[in-house]
Amino acid sequence: MRTHTVTDSPLGPLTLVAEDEALAGLYMTGQRHRPPEETFGERDPSLAVFGRVAEELEAYFTGELTEFGIPLALRGTSFQRRVWEQLRSIPYGCVISYGQLAERLGQPGASRAVGLANGRNPVGIVVPCHRVVGSTGSLTGYGGGLERKRHLLDFERGLRELRGLASHM
Repeated sequence: MRTHTVTDSPLGPLTLVAEDEALAGLYMTGQRHRPPEETFGERDPSLAVFGRVAEELEAYFTGELTEFGIPLALRGTSFQRRVWEQLRSIPYGCVISYGQLAERLGQPGASRAVGLANGRNPVGIVVPCHRVVGSTGSLTGYGGGLERKRHLLDFERGLRELRGLASHM
């Protein structure tokens, strides 16, 4: 059973979609590949998972949380789920290229397919698809828009530098 709610964030309103007690979707306003609202289920902000997601998002946006622990219910192809799992291994404040991500999957020629799967990530921010950039380090495609991607990357890098953590590419 799916339910949803909307929560505020520094990136604007975020629609949270849950399946039972796991997060199945986190969508930004105007996001590319955003499913139709009728697939989100009834609106029920009282669901416990939404409280936990809101707490973790608040901690993330205040710089207190660098890794999410929210239970996820990700629906996609086997390849998409493998890409999304790899996204979760990219350290906070770091970026990798689509090609590097394809290599991590053992499919060095699949950078285009990785990009497509990355764009279909149903749980942005929590599954950090914003940490993937072009081979030259350029900001390329982001379902939530390049301004939001830039905001997230600048935010994470700034906190990383403040904490004196080494950066990676």
